[in-house]
This record gives sequence, structure tokens and C-alpha cells, in this order.
Amino acid sequence: MTGLEHLLDLQGVDTHLDQLRHRRATLPQRRELDELAKRRRAAVDGAAEQRTEREGLGREQRRLEDEVAGVEAKVTSVDRQLYGGHITSPKEAQALQADLESLKRRQRDLEDQELEIMEQLEPLDARLAEVDAEVSTIDADRITTDAALAAAELEVDTEVASLEARRQQLAGEIDAALLTTYEQLRKGHDGVAVARLDHNTCQGCHLTLSPGEVDRIRREAPSVAAHCPECQRILVR
Repeated sequence: MTGLEHLLDLQGVDTHLDQLRHRRATLPQRRELDELAKRRRAAVDGAAEQRTEREGLGREQRRLEDEVAGVEAKVTSVDRQLYGGHITSPKEAQALQADLESLKRRQRDLEDQELEIMEQLEPLDARLAEVDAEVSTIDADRITTDAALAAAELEVDTEVASLEARRQQLAGEIDAALLTTYEQLRKGHDGVAVARLDHNTCQGCHLTLSPGEVDRIRREAPSVAAHCPECQRILVR
């Protein structure tokens, strides 16, 4: 094989490598992970208002519970004074009885408020439980998709490593100056720097060359790198 034939093989390897790198960057698992991340954010953000409301109600519920506990302690204390056998004054007993009734009314009022809070919490807790379940499912799917992505990347990377070894071998069989020209042309020609001349058509830009240009190129020595007059790619006869 001539250096130009080796260069054409190198172009095939480089094109395949470009395709593999594009494939790696656009693996469907990446898109799936993006979609899962969007779904997770939407679920969490969509429940943010309910979660804030739930936190506020939870604080109010704890406050009421503490207040009920304090009232209950006072009820127990007054009840003990009233019925402990140490009260001898009817007036004092009457005052304690009034305090006891007032405390019990306060306790009932607080317990009613607690019940109202619990009724408000029930639908919120149900909604937030649904969101938590959805997020858990999404997180499980993300773990599975991450593993699938890693496997797909490994498959591509293994093929890339094999092709890179082949590329290194081919590059060693090509004249250094020709290889430099090839590398420079690849940068400005979408990665394709060399193409076959098929009859009178450049397979790089697919334009038809004039008979005079074709004749001139064909008369060049096989080792001479001719260029397409239209796209400037290296032509292999």
C-alpha cells in the first residue's frame, strides 16, 4: 500500500472514532437521566408550597400539644388541691372550682384547635407521601440508568481504545509531513481530510472535476498528494 492508501485507511479510522465519540456524548441514557432530573425537580418544586404549609402546621400542632400538656398539669394540680381534703373554706373551694372549670374549658378549646390542625394535615400528608414515593421511584430509576450509562460508555470506550491502537499503527506508516497536512485539513473540513477520486468525482465534496484536472491528478506519481481543486481535500486515485 502507498502512503496515500494508508492515509485513506487512517481517515476511515478517524471517521469511525469521531462517530464513536459522538455516540458516547449522545447516549440515550444521558437524555433519560436529564428527563429523570427534570421530573424530580418538578415533583419537589411542585410540593414546596405544601411542604412549607405542612411545616407551619406541624409547629402549630406542637405548640398546641405543649399548651395542652401545661393546662392538663394545672388541672391535675387544682384538682388535687380541691379534693385533697385540705380546703376548709367554702370560698376558697369555690374559687378553685371556678379555676378548674376554666382550665377544662381552655383544654377543650385547645384540643378542638388540635383536631382542626390534624384535619388540615391529613390531605397534606397524603399529598407529600405521594411526592416522596414518586421521588423514590425516580431515584431508583436514576440508579438503574446510571448503571446502564456506565455499561454503554464502557462498550464505546473499549472500541475506541482498539481503534486508537490501530490509528497509532497507521500513523506510523505515513510520512510525517503528509500526516501534518492531513491533521490540519481535518480541522477545517468536518473531520474529513482525504477522499477517493472516483472517476472524475471527489468523494469528499462530491463535485465533478474537469477532465483537465482529472488528467493532471492521474499523471502525478502515486506517492504525490494531489488536492481537490474545489475542497482542497487530499485525493487518493
